[in-house]
Amino acid sequence: MNPTELWDFVETARDEVEDPTDTDAVVEALAAQLAERGPEDVLAFDAALSHLLADSYTTDLWAAAYLVNGGASDDGFDYFRGWLVAQGRDTFESAVGEPDSLADVPAVRAAMAAGEELESEAMLAVAWDVYESLTGDELPDTDRAALPQLEAMWDFDDEHEMRVRLPRLAALAYDED
Repeated sequence: MNPTELWDFVETARDEVEDPTDTDAVVEALAAQLAERGPEDVLAFDAALSHLLADSYTTDLWAAAYLVNGGASDDGFDYFRGWLVAQGRDTFESAVGEPDSLADVPAVRAAMAAGEELESEAMLAVAWDVYESLTGDELPDTDRAALPQLEAMWDFDDEHEMRVRLPRLAALAYDED
């Protein structure tokens, strides 16, 4: 499955739900689509998703997740990227290309103002869950992309560094209204 086909699944799921910012509803609609397609398409979706997640495994996006969620462990960063996939192709690609662009996303602004975390473990597990429900077996670990080596990390608790690297998100995180 190529990235465009994966994004077609995600965008169709977003179109089918009443509120496309409701990540759980998007994942549920996506799971229903995948279940209709069968195990081979589920495997292909999982492989394509693993490549998207590998492409988004960057220090700068991790720093953005850290600001947005008030911290981001390894798992937290994974779950943030799951949430990001559920937001659709445009938001995902903008964030991967320029993590500070997340400051323009209304859900990000609202979550940061409310101190809420943006995460979706369910998006990361959707292929696993659907495959198991269709076959009774665990999803085989085939065609998954390896995560790349991260660029040098910096101290995500360093406010000055965050303001230099992610000025708009840092303003949302540190500046009072």
